[in-house]
Amino acid sequence: MATRPTLSNDQRKLFVANAKHALGVCADTESMRKLQERAVARRAEAVEHLRRERRQRRLDVDTVVATKHESSLTGITADTSSSVLFGDEVSCVLEPEVTYGPYYVSGEYIRSDMREDQPGIDMYIDLQVIDVSTCEPVTDMYVDFWHANATGVYSGVVADGNGDSSDASNINATFCRGIAATDSDGVAQMLTIFPGHYVERATHLHMIGNYNGTVLANGTYSGSSIAHVGQFFFDQDLITAVNEQDTYVTNTQEITLNEDDMWLQAAAADGYDPIVEYALLGDSVADGLFTWISVAVNMSANQEVETAATLTANGGVA
Repeated sequence: MATRPTLSNDQRKLFVANAKHALGVCADTESMRKLQERAVARRAEAVEHLRRERRQRRLDVDTVVATKHESSLTGITADTSSSVLFGDEVSCVLEPEVTYGPYYVSGEYIRSDMREDQPGIDMYIDLQVIDVSTCEPVTDMYVDFWHANATGVYSGVVADGNGDSSDASNINATFCRGIAATDSDGVAQMLTIFPGHYVERATHLHMIGNYNGTVLANGTYSGSSIAHVGQFFFDQDLITAVNEQDTYVTNTQEITLNEDDMWLQAAAADGYDPIVEYALLGDSVADGLFTWISVAVNMSANQEVETAATLTANGGVA
């Protein structure tokens, strides 16, 4: 192997002096200025990339479950700005696709309040949707929300394991289901009740992100592509407090803890935290809750789902 020639101290000083002179001459050229501009841009991009990586630190399931999500913010109301809730640093951690479950009903109503006559604790949902490829808010996404009522029953589906399977009228029910569109900040809002639990599942909330569809005259949404299918969860301490309240206490179905829920584990598998942040609207959970969470989605995706039923002008059809 050939050896590299060595320079004496005098030769090295002369080389450095000549190099400085050459760079000084080049600095006044258009090509050097463009090279410097690219270098500045490249370094700035590298710094921003590293900052994003630090903000988007990967969490494991145990950390997610152990983290307390009750906010220290005060004065939270349904009109609180998304900038207050989500801050300036938007998380772009992609939530893994999670099962839509056996109780998805298509054709639900676009509305801001899906409580209907269901008893329970009022819960405001503030969901911010972010495009994972740009970290920009996703506007005009129609988010499908649904969950079980306080006693662990889904509307719109008649099936074994979903309340009284002999109650055929439940096929026409629409409580705790609704669609809301995201605004310029990527935020969709919904008023509902805190979900109840049912066998083999921790307390949770479903969502589907629809886009490129059509708003129909009857207030429903049709013909869309689905960018994301997800589920959100709640602190175990919060669930316990809710389950001691009226109506919820009558739910005798077996409780599954967050740490034992396979779909919470799936949602948190890639470092995403699927548990909502929340604030009490009064002195206790009985006074209501305001919840919020952000989710990054892949807008080039088109997920496939199967429906348990469809809401039509003539009622539900399985």
